Amino acid sequence: MFSIFKRKKSGQGVESTQVRPVEKAGVDPLEQRLQRTRSNLSGLFGLIGSADRVDEALIEEIETTLLTADLGVAATSRIIDRLRDGLRDGVIDHPSQVLPAVQAELYDLIEPCEGFLSIDPDKKPFVILMVGVNGVGKTTTIGKLARRYLDEGKRVMLAAGDTFRAAAVEQLQAWGERNDVPVVAQASGADTAAVIYDALHSAKSRGVDILIADTAGRLHTQANLMAELSKIIRVMKKIDPEAPHETMLVVDAGTGQNALTQARQFNEAAKLTGITVTKLDGTARGGVLFAIAEEMQIPIRFIGVGETAADLRPFDAGTFVHAILPVQEV
Repeated sequence: MFSIFKRKKSGQGVESTQVRPVEKAGVDPLEQRLQRTRSNLSGLFGLIGSADRVDEALIEEIETTLLTADLGVAATSRIIDRLRDGLRDGVIDHPSQVLPAVQAELYDLIEPCEGFLSIDPDKKPFVILMVGVNGVGKTTTIGKLARRYLDEGKRVMLAAGDTFRAAAVEQLQAWGERNDVPVVAQASGADTAAVIYDALHSAKSRGVDILIADTAGRLHTQANLMAELSKIIRVMKKIDPEAPHETMLVVDAGTGQNALTQARQFNEAAKLTGITVTKLDGTARGGVLFAIAEEMQIPIRFIGVGETAADLRPFDAGTFVHAILPVQEV
């Protein structure tokens, strides 16, 4: 359990609240997997621990630390502005109050984007369209999602819509074989919309619960490829006017602010309903989650913190904030 100060909705003052980090039994604590992000923010402990008072110089150093952790200008400015408000209003008057206040603002910023992906059983198949650029871990994420839903007793089918990247179809088929999940695929270079259309038709006729459709790793700077993504969605709606039921962008946390750029562009092309952030266990600084939350306000569905299917974890705001910036009760 840890204590944070949470700003009242009226905007007047702060209130103390308790938030519990949630960890499943037998799963490595998240802070072990988020060591890089944690280490980037650990500089705050030194800054604040050595301070004898809260002043503008300290706040500017905190600002630099947050920017270095990839929070981006908008999210960092929001946190710094509120720290300055707290200092001006007398809510913060001692260095010991600063870390809990930063932690509170991080939580306040990202908590609205905590959104578990709920599969509606009345939408059958429930279609998840996966989008993202090459190299972010999109196809691997599909395999992990398939394993998760199989373990929940769902009937799953995959559509190998990434017909552009070499070996992408084979990679998805390998995941299908590993999990004993059917994969609808065509030859390399086939029309992606046609592949996904066939897959949706097949999934509907076979009573599949969930269809997860891969797409090519479209460069967000290429307008023609974004237009093709829009075409895929139009074709799906010929079978099910509500499809896709989830359009999930996969971004690599290691790309920093470029992940936010990708989110903007893909949202314009495909109206995103969820985001999965991968590779947080590597060299990523992790702050990009806050940048995305501040600007996009799109639910963060999962975070990837390792190689196994269990390492694709539903995003929990309290657990995440506690993992990257643990603060004892004050």
